Amino acid sequence: MPGASMPRNSTAARVRSLPRRVLELTQLALVALTFFAGYVFLRYSYQVAEPYPFSQEFVLVVLGTLATAMITSLLLHKQTEAELSKEQAVKYIELKSSVYTKLIDDVERLAARGKLDRADLRHLEYLVHRIAIVGSPEVLRAYGEFIRGVGAAFRDSEVSEADSDLVMRHLATLTIALRRDLIGELDAAYPELAASIERDILDNAERSADTF
Repeated sequence: MPGASMPRNSTAARVRSLPRRVLELTQLALVALTFFAGYVFLRYSYQVAEPYPFSQEFVLVVLGTLATAMITSLLLHKQTEAELSKEQAVKYIELKSSVYTKLIDDVERLAARGKLDRADLRHLEYLVHRIAIVGSPEVLRAYGEFIRGVGAAFRDSEVSEADSDLVMRHLATLTIALRRDLIGELDAAYPELAASIERDILDNAERSADTF
């Protein structure tokens, strides 16, 4: 069942993230222990050096330097993690955009021909493996419906008007799913505008059904 795989996937993701969390907690514990031990030692040194004011000032300088170095190191570590996460997110979006653009280009090329053969259908079917690398579940479902619609429409030598309408509706649904997957977070800030764009996509599909 498709729905049954989601809990297993989420559980597997949590299991994979456990070693990283354990490592981060271990590092945090070691840093805290080191800081506490250093504080105790320097406090003891400060008390021992009480008869010597210059030595006390030296201990204070060392304590301040260590505290500054530790805080700076933690801040740089967090900044580096944030930059790496941002860079990975950008590369992922670029990969996703290139896959989706290639998909639309292939569909446009086939639509311009006005007919499909077995090799074309097989090519469209194989594209699902590329989409599965970056696509959301909604995109995969929409593409599956599109492939089934195309296969049914071009099973005969002639494509009826009803078949053409069905294919274009599936293509419009797929386009909407692609848009949601790419810029869904941006559209969430302007739901009325996003809904208007999706209606335009469906309307354009109906008007261009006779060109497929």
